Amino acid sequence: MRLYLASRSPRRRELLTQMGIAFDTIVFRDGTRADSQTDETPHPGEDPVAYVERIARAKAEHGLKIIYERKLPLRPVLSADTTLELEGQIIGKPVDMADAVSILRRLSGKTHRVLTGVAVTHMERTEYVLSSSEVTFRELDIEEIRHYVMSGEPMDKAGAYGIQGRAGMFVEHLAGSFSGVMGLPVCETGELLKRFGWRF
Repeated sequence: MRLYLASRSPRRRELLTQMGIAFDTIVFRDGTRADSQTDETPHPGEDPVAYVERIARAKAEHGLKIIYERKLPLRPVLSADTTLELEGQIIGKPVDMADAVSILRRLSGKTHRVLTGVAVTHMERTEYVLSSSEVTFRELDIEEIRHYVMSGEPMDKAGAYGIQGRAGMFVEHLAGSFSGVMGLPVCETGELLKRFGWRF
């Protein structure tokens, strides 16, 4: 069995491979040519849980549309979205290095929630699952934040850090799914795919 992954994320590709799932990647346009259907801008006052579900579902459904347009073989489309919630606010990917420093200063010494929504769509049917984890950062000094940001690692990641990389040193406590914080919760994703007939 094979699916389409509607994501650019190398972490999600690694985790699907770890699960033994064969896949082809669908890449959406970004920048000025980005598809409006996959715009990740939060709506004013949008709840973080509702936001992550909306984006994950939109990516899966847009991926299915691309399959139809390109007349590709019909297979399930899997997409995911990861966002952070700190004190009720949505924290996405940093827009630049200064924003990454600012985000990490806000996370320092606090507990935040990492929400990863996973959606699978196939033959007009979409199923969804949410992974919610709590991550506590130790106190970070400004020099180590700047040094980490200079490495470039935070720039394409929700919350400006990758738990599987150097930022693992910042994590004092994790309650939830390590792979969910990375961007694809393998347990929940496996259960979701079983609903579509996958056998592991």
